[in-house]
Amino acid sequence: MGEVTDYRVEGHAAVITLNRPERLNALSAELRDELTAALEAVRGDDEVRVAILTGAGRGFCSGADLSGAPGEAAEPDQNTLLDEFGWVGRQAMSVYRLDKPVIAAVNGVAAGAGMSLALSCDVRVGSENSRFKSVFIERNLSPDSGLSFFLPRVVGQSRAADLIYTSRAVDAEEAFRIGLLDRLVAQDQLLDTALEMAAQMAQWPPLALRSSKRVLQHNVEVGLEDALRYEMTGLSYARKAKNDARESMAAFREKRKPDYTGT
Repeated sequence: MGEVTDYRVEGHAAVITLNRPERLNALSAELRDELTAALEAVRGDDEVRVAILTGAGRGFCSGADLSGAPGEAAEPDQNTLLDEFGWVGRQAMSVYRLDKPVIAAVNGVAAGAGMSLALSCDVRVGSENSRFKSVFIERNLSPDSGLSFFLPRVVGQSRAADLIYTSRAVDAEEAFRIGLLDRLVAQDQLLDTALEMAAQMAQWPPLALRSSKRVLQHNVEVGLEDALRYEMTGLSYARKAKNDARESMAAFREKRKPDYTGT
């Protein structure tokens, strides 16, 4: 896929690996661009039904790369001046708004924007090496990259406040206990577990899977009446896959595993 991002497809799952291990996969401009391109490749490939995001080496992602030499910033162009989100917002949306499930295989530290990146995924599987740290307040910053949106929805408001205001590190056991991690496995089983999870998701009708993600995310943010209306919208998307609908019923009658195509 690129110089600092590895991309491969196994079955119906795309494995995207952040590949700057010497920097604990800190987000440089190049890595951000390649990650966005990889996610767009997932979006555009109907054979890919689930994405797995992980890091090379000891870290998942240590946040924004702050190692560049300080100097006078270039004069921003008009697009930059009018950009209300910046790269931090676009990163969050590129993962969260991808209407295919994204699994974070958190192989090491996830800090700052790297913690935000992990939380923007649908589910997280981790190992004894997983560690989370919000970091922002230590850099004289408030949270960005969607952390203030994702973290309270994952662990609750007061726990999110604890983690942001204290900037304390959360080890794997606590992360699993409070919901930052959905599954906790041995490090040597991490990617295999993520691939197994992806296979469990990918076995179902692709349009129903994508509609389920849309509905779930939309309805976290709205009231009951709007949620019920959007559920009906999601059903209409899934029903457009008429071949999969017939295959579902045929497989049930014939007591066999269905073969879904997304059509």
